[in-house]
Amino acid sequence: MRSPVLPLTWHLARSSGRRGLQSQLLAAGAAAVGAFVMLVMVAAALGSGARADHTTWRTPAAVPAKEATAVQALATTYVRDEPVSVVSLAQLPGRGATDAPPGLSSFPKQGEMYVSPALAELMGKLPAGQLADRFPKVKSYGTIGAAGLASPDELVAVVGRAPTDPALSKAADGDGWYDAGQTERAMISDFSAAKPKASLFTGSDQGAALLGVVLLVMPVVVLASAAGRLGAARREQRLAALRLAGATPRQILAMTAVEAAGVGAAGALAGAVAYGALLPVLAEIPYGVGGWYTGQLWVGLPWLAAVVAAVTVLITVSAVSMLRQVATSPLGVAQESNPRRTRAIRLVLFVGALIYIYMSSGGGQLNPRQLITLLILFYAAFWLFGPWVVDRLGRIVARFARRPATLLAARRLSDDPRGAWRTVSGLVLAGFVAGFFSVSQLDIGFADTPGQVGVTTSDAAAARHTATEARTLLREAGIQAKVATPGDDNFDTVLRGYEGVIAHVTGGPEQIDAAVTALTPVAAGRLPLTQDYVNASDDTITDRVAAASTATLALSFLIATASAGLTAAANVLDRRRVYGLLRLSGTPLKTLDRARIRETVLPLVVLAGGTTGMGVYGAYQLNKLADSTINTSGAIQLTACVLLGALAMFMAISGSRPLLRRVTANPAQTAD
Repeated sequence: MRSPVLPLTWHLARSSGRRGLQSQLLAAGAAAVGAFVMLVMVAAALGSGARADHTTWRTPAAVPAKEATAVQALATTYVRDEPVSVVSLAQLPGRGATDAPPGLSSFPKQGEMYVSPALAELMGKLPAGQLADRFPKVKSYGTIGAAGLASPDELVAVVGRAPTDPALSKAADGDGWYDAGQTERAMISDFSAAKPKASLFTGSDQGAALLGVVLLVMPVVVLASAAGRLGAARREQRLAALRLAGATPRQILAMTAVEAAGVGAAGALAGAVAYGALLPVLAEIPYGVGGWYTGQLWVGLPWLAAVVAAVTVLITVSAVSMLRQVATSPLGVAQESNPRRTRAIRLVLFVGALIYIYMSSGGGQLNPRQLITLLILFYAAFWLFGPWVVDRLGRIVARFARRPATLLAARRLSDDPRGAWRTVSGLVLAGFVAGFFSVSQLDIGFADTPGQVGVTTSDAAAARHTATEARTLLREAGIQAKVATPGDDNFDTVLRGYEGVIAHVTGGPEQIDAAVTALTPVAAGRLPLTQDYVNASDDTITDRVAAASTATLALSFLIATASAGLTAAANVLDRRRVYGLLRLSGTPLKTLDRARIRETVLPLVVLAGGTTGMGVYGAYQLNKLADSTINTSGAIQLTACVLLGALAMFMAISGSRPLLRRVTANPAQTAD
């Protein structure tokens, strides 16, 4: 016998009217937002890995000298505070030919230079004395293709040299702690490596993006859960009537699952289509070394299908989980006689989770995987604890309420704590992200060295000779600078403890760049140092965390606002009968609206403060792990995030005020 589930589900969906269609559209919209956000973050994580893979050829694995066919040296210079990677290559005489590096048409011969499109454009814009003169005069130029670049904005040059060129000598190999990833020399036979090492400027990108993905998973789950429960009260009443008419619990569950899965899949597919259509726009968003190649942000069909399926499953599970009461006590649901209380076991589990987190992080020796696990536990603990707090908060406020709107809000909190929690949970969990990222900016504490350009030397005698040459070159270039040899006590300079010469340049970035170009000939194979160079490893990590935090905060508040707005609109539709009865009893519309707002404000103030504090604690542990201090400017950012988030929340809730007015326009009909 044919199952009646699908025909009946379709019939009920079509006959649900305009309000039922509104709930379905809202749920589909929530699914679209959730799928789009997750696809963007997954794309950033996967794309960061792909970008890093495109830079491993610049630091290939060294081979024994007798097996080498070429010598390679990586150097890094800076222009306008942006890194320029300079790869010098030379074919060794009497050895076999070396394959071309990725992105190059052939192995560069002496007198040939390949540059990235962005570097070629910049060399054309800036005066030669600020950039182009740092490179040798060559016979021919080529262009580095996308296969050898992490980003279309990356600045890279590959120079063909003689094996005896100073830029390829052993003296060109950096031995300073700040040289790691910026200055390296190796004997090579090809550009592959068993253990590839990404560039300093791309190696940390994926880790920061993955952290953002982890922190965004729970807000997306919240949004999907809210989407699955849109129109829950109306659905429960309808299914309870069917249950009383003889429908089995299995049929009730199947009908709900089919309806929710259809709406969720449609919304998630719409989000996936929006992600695919906006790929060229997303590729223009800078991260790390610059924008993206569009292909780097394409996650592929397996990931696309996985995200769509995950969002659909979340919405379906959320909708089905609401039906336990319908299946066991349909008469109670039909009469709306069973308030949804919460149990004290939630408090016990929450306290247990906090104790475990405190004991696990007390020593401060946490690896990144353990830290991410604790962050997830933070989310889960508060997600479990939130409805219990809302329930108790409603009871306490009801006992001391002095105004009708406050009393109505308190009764709603205690009658449906899970529903009230869903309205505010997005912003409450976004408060955790804000608290975490606002104070997790690392402050290593190295001294600033503005205006300094340094040249390292082998000893003090060489430093004095280099200083004389430096004064001449700077004077000929028309650059005002004071040249000194600070000796051993120079840790607070760009030399960071190494012997050499320092030029204190007067002027802005243009003069700094011109000084670097002028001093390149006396650097003996090395490139002159600036503050950007010596602080690169620390600044790179800080910049990536800051970029990930900005993106995560923006997306978290986007999700929270969408979740709050959708839930508030759905609550108006679900409670239209209650609102109609209250209007018939003489309750002003203004009082009903104030009750809705207070129903959000009360748990938001209590719970958002708690999760924000937990986020600050998580950031403290991260900074402790990195042996750094908290950036005090984060407090201002945190305050701004909380205020903007609260404002966005109230705007989203206020957006359903016209819907409340329409629903209660004819209270007698609504009450029926």
